[in-house]
Amino acid sequence: MADTKREIERKYESDESGLPDLFDLTEVAGVATVVDKGVAELDAVYYDTPDERLASAGITLRRRTGGHDAGWHLKFPIASGVRDEIREPLSDTVPRALAALLRSRVRDTGLVPLVRIRSSRDVRDLLDADGALLAEVSVDAVHAERLTGAPLGTRWSEIEVELADGRDPAFLDKVDKKLRKAGVRVSAAPSKLARALSETTPREAGATKGVKGDKGDKGRKGGKAGGKAGGKKAPEPERVAADYVLAYVAAQRDAIVGLDPAVRRGLPDSVHSMRVATRRLRGSLRSYAKVLDRTFTDPIGHELKWLAGELGIDRDQEVLTERLTAALDDLPRTLVVGPVRNRLRTWSGAHSSGSRRRLIAVLDGTRYLDLLNVLDALIAEPPLLKAAQGDPEKVLAKAVRRQVGRVSTLVAQALDVPSGTERDLAMHEARKKAKRARYAAEVAADFDARFTAQVRAMKSLQTLLGDHQDSVMAREALRGLAAQAQGAGESSFTYGVLYGREERRAAEIEAALPDAYERWCESR
Repeated sequence: MADTKREIERKYESDESGLPDLFDLTEVAGVATVVDKGVAELDAVYYDTPDERLASAGITLRRRTGGHDAGWHLKFPIASGVRDEIREPLSDTVPRALAALLRSRVRDTGLVPLVRIRSSRDVRDLLDADGALLAEVSVDAVHAERLTGAPLGTRWSEIEVELADGRDPAFLDKVDKKLRKAGVRVSAAPSKLARALSETTPREAGATKGVKGDKGDKGRKGGKAGGKAGGKKAPEPERVAADYVLAYVAAQRDAIVGLDPAVRRGLPDSVHSMRVATRRLRGSLRSYAKVLDRTFTDPIGHELKWLAGELGIDRDQEVLTERLTAALDDLPRTLVVGPVRNRLRTWSGAHSSGSRRRLIAVLDGTRYLDLLNVLDALIAEPPLLKAAQGDPEKVLAKAVRRQVGRVSTLVAQALDVPSGTERDLAMHEARKKAKRARYAAEVAADFDARFTAQVRAMKSLQTLLGDHQDSVMAREALRGLAAQAQGAGESSFTYGVLYGREERRAAEIEAALPDAYERWCESR
């Protein structure tokens, strides 16, 4: 398994030829000793797609020799100055484990050597009174050269301060204060690669040099940015309904792509978050069918439903197991008769489909990668209908009203039928439509913040209906568990108690639904 390290660091630069004496860092609170670790010669080659997809996402992949951590390093941004670094041993080609984590971005495009960065690193360790490492401070003399296109190079010096594992990030503020007093400033570039790319990118005559960052909104409409030379900047084109819908669609596409490595790594909540993104995307395509042609979007919705299903194979079982376990924990010991916990664990394991291995196979498969490509194409060349160019205040609001109306109809139908299977189904359908209405309102909220109240109202109703559906699923599972226990000669008493409690919970939700529905209607 690849070695993963949370990297917390800050970078500094200076206009002066010299850099501050690092032995002065003994004046930083908590630092007892500064130890000279000598100079290390580092040589790293950074890989990316020819169109620099990794760099645009703040991701770096390098093969580095020299130093104590030679090998392949893959870094994912977490927050400003914080990255997860995943390491693999040195090899001639990109390790398969790292390539897999990049598949959602790289897809069928090959990785190529992009930049070579050689650094002469003068290292100091900052130690506390017990001799434990607080942080590593280095002064790097950097030489970067582009390996594609014109052979351009650049040189600079920088200071890098990396927090030791397990240390309080607030310590870096103390070092920061000392370094700023010494005349250095925080680097304008988030990484060596970003600066290298900025300073080795061929530019047209007269172009302004700067750190590479966001490529900007190229837009679907409007003229060229800027306006005539020497004149006023051209006004931004007025945004239409399609701009808000496509921005939401793009955000969900980005979430799916961005969460892919986390799902592969098994990070907490990553599968659930990716599943929600697929549902948001599918729901928005359906809600805004007057903006984006369903002839094109319905097949995409079908594939998104498939992906959500694959992501949910174990998630639903996990949620149900957690509910039953919590309910069992709440029972007095006198009401737990027989090996109920063991049976619950056995039942949960039997219903687990080994889905992690299956899910990784899905993410590596052509169907999933084709879906990502189709989403890219949808955003690049959207199948716009007449309403796409309409006033967002009218188009978005109308779509939200339409979805909210469907929820209202379904809840009213559920209240008109007696408790039982028919009501359970009606409430479940209302829950699904409430999700769709919520996602439609999220699109509109980007245009008008007043729609956030609609989002909150839908989420509240969705939560209530979801709890009811969870109770329905729990009772179904308890019936099956009771039958298994009886078949094995065990008591089914406890399952009956749990069933009764779930039945009571469902009845309480159904009793609360009319008032909740009335409050929801008023909030509209």
